Amino acid sequence: MTSFSLPLHPLTSYGWDEAWADEFAPYDAEGLLAGRVIRVDRGQCDVVTADGVMRADTAFVTPNDPMRVVCTGDWVAVEPAGNPRYVRTYLPRRTAFVRSTSSKRSEGQILAANVDYAVVAVSLAVELELGRVERFLALAWESGARPVVVLTKADLVPDPATLGHLVEDVETTAPGVPVLAVSASNGEGLDVLEAVLSGGTTVLLGQSGAGKSTLANALLGEDVMEVQAARDVDGKGRHTTTTRNLLALPGGGVLIDTPGLRGVGLWDAETGVGQVFAEIEELAKHCRFHDCAHVAEPGCAVLAALDSGTLPERRLDSYRKLLRENQRIVAKTDARLRSEIRKDWKRKGAEGRAAMEAKRGRW
Repeated sequence: MTSFSLPLHPLTSYGWDEAWADEFAPYDAEGLLAGRVIRVDRGQCDVVTADGVMRADTAFVTPNDPMRVVCTGDWVAVEPAGNPRYVRTYLPRRTAFVRSTSSKRSEGQILAANVDYAVVAVSLAVELELGRVERFLALAWESGARPVVVLTKADLVPDPATLGHLVEDVETTAPGVPVLAVSASNGEGLDVLEAVLSGGTTVLLGQSGAGKSTLANALLGEDVMEVQAARDVDGKGRHTTTTRNLLALPGGGVLIDTPGLRGVGLWDAETGVGQVFAEIEELAKHCRFHDCAHVAEPGCAVLAALDSGTLPERRLDSYRKLLRENQRIVAKTDARLRSEIRKDWKRKGAEGRAAMEAKRGRW
């Protein structure tokens, strides 16, 4: 078995540690190579290994379940040789970013795996959409990563007082989450962000035009990601990044840049929603009824806070909206599972009847 000296191991800069080495030990014994997926593209992926970057096929680990496909950030076991070379399996994920693929389907889509920090990029070139920030934060919290909100293009708000108010608005929306105002063009706030993200795996999330690719280039210290100008009319841009790419940061850690997400559907994210609206969840503990819906029930602590002005109505509306959406997704998922079970029962019943007919035929 290969002996890993972690400080010198070639994959340490990509997040390799003793725990991953232990997980990989059985595959190491089989002569497979450890690697991290840095890009996935049409059934194949680029994997960085101790021997360099390799192209590998994911056919062995591409089941019908879209939640179990290989994705950027996965640690995988790769065949040491072959044409094509295959990924045999991926190691159990520590964290996973999942969103619903469509409001009309009950499937989740893996965006990235094994992420420590989720940077939600929000452009200051347009009016803040606090509801969208809350949606991204729910996704981030549910994944198991630590969210950070970055207000990009801070140079477009030259007045310090105005910038301070914008930061405070987002801080109210993101309790317990660092909120940083950053300008990739003049370097404002970059040193603080680099210090926060050093040593871990970071994923960049945000809408098209949020300045993610520009921010990624600033963190990487070179123009790696293509950048396109946002539309003046609404500040939105095209999908500059079309795949999820994992790149090593010069100051330590790695960065995953994702395509701009115009739609962010939640996927079984009740815990994430609860963390985004922690103050409402805390108020709910003091309601008279444990199953209070916070609509018109007597003794509702949430409604009392709303009446007193300590809880903004916008926050409660957003909380209700995200909970309803999440409940619909969970209901769809359960229905799909029930349907699959019924189909399995019918299949087994048909096989049983066929077997009985075959026996009767032999008699």
